[in-house]
Amino acid sequence: MNDGGGLELDGVYKTFYQGSRALEILRDVTLQVRSGELVSLVGPSGAGKSTLLHIAGLLEQPDGGEVMIGGRPCAGLDDSARTALRRSTVGFVYQFHHLLPEFSALENLVLPQMIAGTGKAQAIDRARSLLDQVGLAERADHRPARLSGGEQQRVAIARGLANAPAILFADEPTGNLDPHTAEGVFTMLLTLVREAGLAALIATHNLDLAQSMDRTLRLADGHVV
Repeated sequence: MNDGGGLELDGVYKTFYQGSRALEILRDVTLQVRSGELVSLVGPSGAGKSTLLHIAGLLEQPDGGEVMIGGRPCAGLDDSARTALRRSTVGFVYQFHHLLPEFSALENLVLPQMIAGTGKAQAIDRARSLLDQVGLAERADHRPARLSGGEQQRVAIARGLANAPAILFADEPTGNLDPHTAEGVFTMLLTLVREAGLAALIATHNLDLAQSMDRTLRLADGHVV
């Protein structure tokens, strides 16, 4: 288990501008996700769920407030420090798998590990282990175009776990799948996250899936409740 101490946001603000018009997307957002805890994030389209995940995952800077990962303040870090921390501590799963089409399922898991400094042999071993965990060991050499939508998303989940992150963010991870496939993929995601003891923040429109997690946070009018 990678115990990175979880995630905390304290008084986070984010504003976007359309011409002279200011749009306050996040207003004084405060939340905590502990290691071993799965938290769902719900809210209407356009409420700012993706923006919140991007800020929490160090992909965007807040306009105010603090992001703490493993107890470490991150809002003031420069780009190189944020990138290094993100590679070692954070995993992402998106609605669209974003797999590299010219590489096999195995290679899509090996590459992020090698970028983070893992040796090739070790990266291959972990990639094979993860593909086995998501039921795709026999599809390791297949490129994304030869995988079904559900299989592609399983590879994307495995990729999100490849660097043994302490925190996993998922943005509508089953939103592009049919209901039956979505249920299977989501169940597998929850199982893997619980086994690894991660802190997980998962944005979803599916209230049934949200209720299967430990807690639900609702984002509305820029606030989290």
